[in-house]
Amino acid sequence: MHILITGAKGFMGRNLSHTLATLRPEDTLSLIDTLSTPDELAQAAQTADFVFHLAGVNRPKDPAEFMQGNGDLTQRLMNLLENGKKPPVWLSSSIQAELDNPYGQSKLTAENAVRAYGERTGAQTFLYRLPNVFGKWSRPHYNSVVATFCHQIARNLPITISDTEKELSLVYIDDVVAQCLCALQGGVQADAGGFCTVEPVHTIRLGELARLLESFHEMRNRLDTPDQSDPLTAKLYATYLSFLPEDDFARPAVTHTDWRGSFTELIHLGGHGQVSVNISRPHITKGEHWHHTKHEKFIVLSGEGVIRFRHPEENTVISYRVSGEAFQVVDIPPGYTHNIENTGDVDMVTLMWANEVFDSNHPDTFRLPVEPAKEENKR
Repeated sequence: MHILITGAKGFMGRNLSHTLATLRPEDTLSLIDTLSTPDELAQAAQTADFVFHLAGVNRPKDPAEFMQGNGDLTQRLMNLLENGKKPPVWLSSSIQAELDNPYGQSKLTAENAVRAYGERTGAQTFLYRLPNVFGKWSRPHYNSVVATFCHQIARNLPITISDTEKELSLVYIDDVVAQCLCALQGGVQADAGGFCTVEPVHTIRLGELARLLESFHEMRNRLDTPDQSDPLTAKLYATYLSFLPEDDFARPAVTHTDWRGSFTELIHLGGHGQVSVNISRPHITKGEHWHHTKHEKFIVLSGEGVIRFRHPEENTVISYRVSGEAFQVVDIPPGYTHNIENTGDVDMVTLMWANEVFDSNHPDTFRLPVEPAKEENKR
């Protein structure tokens, strides 16, 4: 299939074109942008089997450019397509097409041009009045308030909020791209007004959006991560991370070191616990404690060792051999004293998860040797 994408170097165009190149490598993509010549547009339109018309103007210096870049361009494209294969057209319009302003009028003109093309040719048309679209590769101070806030907050720059109670309607770029793929596969149906929709549409107040994005900034300094069971939070967090300055991807780790090795906190998961990396020197034993409620999971990534358990009221010691050569996840249940010994001649690296972030005021950690006789002999 020959797929034409206008606005290919814009926010939505880049996300769509990279997705199509990955998922549909057999297709031919004609990527048209502001630097493309009229001849290149005409040639791409002549051979197109499907068109994603994403190009548009939304922040021109001269208001007259609204109609030129939205209405007039769309009409010219429809004329070119009508002289070609008369392919289906997917149009990125805006909810502002309902408003009486230069931008809205230009978008409405574009919609009418696509409708008329479909009526004349019988080609399928997919009209989307999109609310605020957000996600990676969007442009701050241009595409959306989400992009602007993410860019500013990630760089410790101030943000401006005109009305904290203003409610925003948002759709995520991956959900928009998913609709594009559905249209290609014939799985999209228009409503009674001839419009198609991207779901889900998320709503959030402007002040709440700012507070949430600012909390992401603070969390990185604490090794925390937000609860991403909420779909909007997960999408906003992914978007925020995509705006990190390129010299700020890495932060110093929180590492605790002594003669036995080191313990490095990797990430705090809030109500889902903490992930850490433990390095044990050769022939070193760590642990020798138990927990009332805290529980953990260990996996040895490299080296070899043994994890031992004992019920405090019993003498039987339970042992599990562990190795980076044969991964296994070992549960550390509450109520068992336990240790982990590096039995090899090189450092042993263990990835550890605990069900709660360590709290020095309530550590729930009580020293008790797993093998009391061996502990006594050391003395």
